[in-house]
Amino acid sequence: MTWELRDDNLEDPYQAGGEATYSNNKSIATSYATIFETFWKQTELYDQSQTYIKMQNEFINIAAHELRTPVQPIIGLSQILLSKRGKIEDHIELIQTISRNAKRLQRLTEDILDVTKIESHSLRLNNEIFELSDLISNIVRDFGIQINGEDSKRLKINYEDEAGREDQEKSSFIVKADKARISQVIVHLLDNAIKFTREGSITINLKREESSSTYTKHNQTIGVVSVKDSGSGIDSDIMPRLFEKFASKSFQGTGLGLFISKKIIEAHSGKIWAENNTAQKGATFYFSLPKFSNIRK
Repeated sequence: MTWELRDDNLEDPYQAGGEATYSNNKSIATSYATIFETFWKQTELYDQSQTYIKMQNEFINIAAHELRTPVQPIIGLSQILLSKRGKIEDHIELIQTISRNAKRLQRLTEDILDVTKIESHSLRLNNEIFELSDLISNIVRDFGIQINGEDSKRLKINYEDEAGREDQEKSSFIVKADKARISQVIVHLLDNAIKFTREGSITINLKREESSSTYTKHNQTIGVVSVKDSGSGIDSDIMPRLFEKFASKSFQGTGLGLFISKKIIEAHSGKIWAENNTAQKGATFYFSLPKFSNIRK
């Protein structure tokens, strides 16, 4: 038995097909069925490709906007600076604005390059042994200085080291990982929290978990880093694809940071996830890393 195709846009194959054709020849009936299945699969592949193309076009539009945004003040302020005379101290504000936008452009360029490395499977990790709490403390201190210099933000960043309070050893939580890449993840999460939190607080926390299947497939001690903000929270439309490459709903970013962060953490045998806060506004992002142990069994 085979089907005559009526409308391949319909989900129900019985509605999409027409009247049945009967044949006593099994090979002929099978051939017709194979042809119909092939057409159906091609339709599904076409729909998938159209969805991908749409997402890619949206990403290109957002990326173009993000690239243009820092370029305009760099060019404009540079021209103003070139037309002025006097000591460099008289133009510090202009120079700082140029520098800030140049760094923003640099970060976006690095993100795009990282995506290329991830998709070509050429992202390399330079692992070293270091204290995770010290890394977080240094990043939080740098962000605190940055926030204090911006009048438009009324934010406070807090750091809670629960792993340090629980551990009686000199070092609270040692990991073997790519320090620069883990720093990149923390910076991405803090940048994201600041972007959507005009005022209030952001709390970054480090705690240890013992052999929890929630975070890892193996029995081991892990560190869980969380970044909790009091901002607008995660849109319900974005949540299912939050860590995908093209996930972005507006011109507030490309969405590359979370995609890159996910791949970096997974490359370290960790996990990254997020949720909206239930008792208060805002969202919390988490990632886990295994604790380093030099004990040989």
